[in-house]
Amino acid sequence: MLKSFGIMFIGTFFICLFIFVMQFLWLYVDEMVGKGLSLDVLGKFFYYATLTLVPRSLPLAILLAALMTFGNFGERVELTAMKASGIPLLRVMRPLIIFCIPLCFASFYFQNVIIPDSQLKLNTLLVSMKQKSPELEIPEGAFYDGIEGYNLFVDHKDRNTGMLYGVIIYNFTDGFDNAHIIKADSGRLETTADKNYLKMTLYNGEQFENFKDDNINKKNIPYRREVFGRKTILIAFNDEFSVQEAGFLSASASSKNMRQLVIDRDSLLQEQDSIGRAYFKTLKNGTYNVYSYSADDSVRMKEQRITHLNMDSVYYSATRDQQMRWRTTEKTRIENMRSETTLKKRSVYLADKNIRKHRIEWWNKIVLSLACMVFFFIGAPLGAIIRKGGLGVSILVSVLIFIIYYILDSNGGKMAREGEMTVWFGRWMSTFVLAPMGAFFTIKANRDSTVFNPDAYKAAVRWLIAKPEERHVSGKEVIIHDPDYALCSAQMDALTASCQAWRAGHDWRRPPHYLRFFLGDHRDEALTAIATQMDALVETLGNSRDAFVITKVNSYPLFSTRDHVCPLPQGWLSVAAAVLLPLGVLLWLRATFFVRRRASNLATIVKTNAELQQIFLERKLVKIEN
Repeated sequence: MLKSFGIMFIGTFFICLFIFVMQFLWLYVDEMVGKGLSLDVLGKFFYYATLTLVPRSLPLAILLAALMTFGNFGERVELTAMKASGIPLLRVMRPLIIFCIPLCFASFYFQNVIIPDSQLKLNTLLVSMKQKSPELEIPEGAFYDGIEGYNLFVDHKDRNTGMLYGVIIYNFTDGFDNAHIIKADSGRLETTADKNYLKMTLYNGEQFENFKDDNINKKNIPYRREVFGRKTILIAFNDEFSVQEAGFLSASASSKNMRQLVIDRDSLLQEQDSIGRAYFKTLKNGTYNVYSYSADDSVRMKEQRITHLNMDSVYYSATRDQQMRWRTTEKTRIENMRSETTLKKRSVYLADKNIRKHRIEWWNKIVLSLACMVFFFIGAPLGAIIRKGGLGVSILVSVLIFIIYYILDSNGGKMAREGEMTVWFGRWMSTFVLAPMGAFFTIKANRDSTVFNPDAYKAAVRWLIAKPEERHVSGKEVIIHDPDYALCSAQMDALTASCQAWRAGHDWRRPPHYLRFFLGDHRDEALTAIATQMDALVETLGNSRDAFVITKVNSYPLFSTRDHVCPLPQGWLSVAAAVLLPLGVLLWLRATFFVRRRASNLATIVKTNAELQQIFLERKLVKIEN
C-alpha cells in the first residue's frame, strides 16, 4: 500500500510543483525578459520560488495520488478482495493516514522555518529585477524608450557590422522644454568597459537645442543648431545586476515565522491603539469643534456674563464683508478637516490591514498543513468509489475539487484582508467546506454506498416529482372465473362514495397547515382504503373477456397514498425538518402539489366508474349475469 501510494505521490508532487512554478513564472515573466539576467540569478529565482510553493503543491499531490492509488485498487478488484476478506476501508487507509501525518508536519516546517527566509530573498530578487535596466536591444522602425531620459529611433540596422542608419535621438534629461534633438545619417552604439555608460558615435548629422528661460516670451524661444561630421556622446546606463537591501522587505508578514508574527502583531496593535487614542484626543480637544472660541472672546464673554451665544444672530448682525470672510475661513477650515480626516482614515485602514495580514499568515501555516489530511480523506474514498485508475478521471476530479478549494480559499483570504470577514473564519472557510465532504465520502466508501450511482439519483428525482405512471392491464388468454359485473357495479358505487367523501372532507384547494403537516398524523387511512378497493376492482375486472372493459380499466390512475403527507416518521426527525426551513418548505410545497393531484386522481376514479357502469349496460353484461 505504501509503495503504490509513495510512487504515485512522488510523481504527482513534482508535476504539481512544476505547474505551480510555471504559473508563478508567468506572473513575473515581464520582470525577467529582456534584462540580460545571468543564470545564477535565474537559478536563485527558481530555487526560492520552488521552496515557497512546496506547501501549495503537497495537498494537491496527496489528493491526486490518493485518487489514482485507490482507483487502481478498485479497477483491479483488489479493494473488493480486501473487503471480502473482512478488511474495512478505514483499515486499508490506516498506513497511508500514518504516512500523511508527517507530511502535514513537513508542510508546517516549510511554512514556519524555510519559507519566511526564502520569501524574503525571493521578494528581494523581484525588487532587484524590477529596478535593473533592460538589456539594450533597439528595434527597427520604432521609438525605443528603454533608456531613461532618451527616445531613440533607428530606421535600419546592419546586424553584421553593428551600424545604425537613420538615427534620431530625443534627449529629455534637461526637461521637455529644453529637449536636445539629434539627427544623423548613421551611427554605432557600444557599451563602455565598466558597463556604466553607452558610447554612441554618430556620423553626418545635426543637433538642435532649445534655450528656454522663464523670462523669455514663449513665442520667441532661441535655439542652437549644430552640424557635425562625427559626434560622440555618453549616456549613463548601468547594465549590472545588483541585489537590493532586504531591510525594507523584512516587515512583510509573509517573511516571518509564527513567533515573529505574534510579537509583531502585538507591537502593531499597541502602536495602533496609541495612534487611535491620539486621534481621539484631537477630536475631543476641539480640532473638529465647530463652536471653538479664541482666548479674547472667552474673556469678553465671561466679563459680560454671556453663557450662551446664538451663532445665527451673530452672523446676520455682521456686515457683508465679515460674513464673506467668515464663510471663506470656515470653508478653508472644513476642507483642511476633510483632508486631514481622509489621511487619518487611510493610515488607520492600512495599519489595520497590516495587522490582519499578520493574523492571516499565522492561520495560513496551520490551515495549509491540515489541508494535506483533508485532501487525503477526500481523494482516498473517492478513488474507492469511482474505481477508475489512471490520470484521466483522477485529474478531472482533482481539478474540480481543487477549483472549489481555490475559490473558497482565495475569496476567504481576500475578504479577511479587507476586513469584510473575521480573519480566522476567512482562512478556515475552505476547510469548513471540504472537511465534511471528506467525512461524507469516507463514510459512504466504508459502507459501500453508491454515491455516484445515476439510478439512485434518478429514483430520487422521480420521487420528488412523482411522475404519474400509466396502468397496463391486458386481456388474459386463460380465464377461469368471469367477473361478477353486478357485484363490481356495487363495488364501484361504494368506491365512488368513498372518493366523494374524501374530496368533501379535505380542503384540497388550499395548502396544508405547515405545523400540522409535520406534527399531525402522517398517514391517510381513508385514501389507503380507496386505493385498496380500486386495486381489488382492477384485479377482478382484469379477468373480463370484453375488450372495452379491459381498455377502460386502464383509465384507473396509479398513485401513492403518502405523497401528500409528511414522508418522515413522527418524532424528532419531523420536528427538525419543520425547523430547517429549506428542507421543510420543500416537503411542504411538494405535499401541497400532491394533495391537489390526489383530488384529481379521485375525480378520475369517479369518472371511470361511471363510464364502466355505462359499458356494462351497453354491452348487456349486467343483464346477462342476472
